[in-house]
Amino acid sequence: MTPRAFTLLALLVGGILIFTTSEGQAQSCGELWYRRNSIYKAAGYCFKTARAIRTFGNAGCSYDSDYALPLSFGQR
Repeated sequence: MTPRAFTLLALLVGGILIFTTSEGQAQSCGELWYRRNSIYKAAGYCFKTARAIRTFGNAGCSYDSDYALPLSFGQR
């Protein structure tokens, strides 16, 4: 492999790694928790933890199991 080809390969691989890691780093654990639970709330989930109940409440909830939630593939 020539030095130029190696450099291009390294840039390509590096670019892919930067893209995928920046996607994951774009949101904190707390942001992901909030995003997931917002989807659950909209679908009618009855929260069990004090933090989730405090944040989202349980008014109007219909589902005790996350498996029973009517969610699309993308939402899951």
